[in-house]
Amino acid sequence: MPEGHTVHRLARTFAELFGGQVLEVTSPQGRFDAGARLLDGSRLQSAQAWGKHLFLGLSREDGGGSDPLDDHLLWLHVHLGLYGSWTFAGDGTDDVAHAIGAPRRRVGERESVSAPRAVGAGGPGPWNPPEPRGQVRVRLLGEHAVADLTGPTRCEVVTAAERDRAIARLGPDPIRADADPEAFVARVRRSRTSVGAQLMDQSVIAGVGNIYRAEALFRAELDPWTPGRDVPAETLRTLWTDLVDLMHDGVRVGAIVTTRPEDRAAFGADVPPARPVRQNTDGTPGAVPREEAFYVYQRAGQGCRRCGTPVVVEDMAARKLYRCPGCQR
Repeated sequence: MPEGHTVHRLARTFAELFGGQVLEVTSPQGRFDAGARLLDGSRLQSAQAWGKHLFLGLSREDGGGSDPLDDHLLWLHVHLGLYGSWTFAGDGTDDVAHAIGAPRRRVGERESVSAPRAVGAGGPGPWNPPEPRGQVRVRLLGEHAVADLTGPTRCEVVTAAERDRAIARLGPDPIRADADPEAFVARVRRSRTSVGAQLMDQSVIAGVGNIYRAEALFRAELDPWTPGRDVPAETLRTLWTDLVDLMHDGVRVGAIVTTRPEDRAAFGADVPPARPVRQNTDGTPGAVPREEAFYVYQRAGQGCRRCGTPVVVEDMAARKLYRCPGCQR
């Protein structure tokens, strides 16, 4: 499942490729026909990410305004879940992101893959978007690009009030400037549930997934099994600040990298994991190699980069949890 930084990059991509444009909205698969009819011919006014949720705000030409909080906007609400993916193609005018969010093991995403402009026999001609591939739930077609959504957990049209209610159920998002870290601290400390489980609860903190959970807890030297109410408030504030930095870095570079340079060559760092996480910066000159990007995630049995203790993997709330028994106790 894509983590929050990917969804924020998606929102940015939509704003750059489609912002202010009147869109043709269809459902090639047919399962979103009613929703597509509601949105077809609308202008994209806003693209926002809240945790792992994407909200695209659209208005009709004859109603609504450009204010993203306008009550007249209808919102396309998308949650990619485990298997969802947006695939972008363009006419060569803009760089486009390709297949963001899938396959499941992709962590980052490429943003420089442009479909070639269609060229007729007599020279340059009008752009012909590619035919939909696979079970495309919704297609958004703009002036220079097309976006296809496949396999989402959620794809629905909501009103402004319904959007607000969905957001109200989420915890603060470390990437958003309007996030309240004290709300995160208070929610964790009022529960006996382990801090590791709470970091995966989107009502406690929005956008954190299994990788950021494991890595941030390691960097904080915090035992994931510690009850939330037993974690000092200052420790949680430090954890929040670190997540803000890590996730903003993920937005910037398009990959999750949590290791510090001085730790990357220690204790078996050159041993690749059995099931390596593919980063879309793989092969990019100067990028951190995938086998050096994490402290504990998918490094079970390998030596901790700091103390040499073998990393362990455990089950926590039906998800795999990676930790160092030496550093996190």
